[in-house]
Amino acid sequence: MRGKLNRKTVCKDGFTMSVQANEGVHCDPRIDDADRYTAVEVGYPSMEEPLIMEWAGDKNNPTDTVYGYVPTHRIALVCAKHGGVVSGDLPPGIPRLEHKTLDKR
Repeated sequence: MRGKLNRKTVCKDGFTMSVQANEGVHCDPRIDDADRYTAVEVGYPSMEEPLIMEWAGDKNNPTDTVYGYVPTHRIALVCAKHGGVVSGDLPPGIPRLEHKTLDKR
C-alpha cells in the first residue's frame, strides 16, 4: 500500500472500521493525496453493517474482509448511524460527523 494510512475510525457506539484512500487501495480517484475522494476502501468493520454490505469482498465474512469503492456518502451515513466519530481519520470528501457531548450544567 502506498500513501498515508489512516487511523481506524471509531464511532460513539463502539463501531470501528478502517477507511482508506490512496494509490494502493480501491478508491476513486485512485491517487495519493486527492483533494476529495468519491469512493473509498473500508476494511474490517467491527460488525456487519448493512449500509455497506453490497461492496463486501466476502459477504460470508463481513468483519474480516475489504469493501472496495464504497461511496463516501455511505461512509457518512454509517458514521451518523453509529452516533458520530469519536476518533480516527477519514479521507477528504467524507463529512466528519463527530459526536459531541452537551454540557448540561
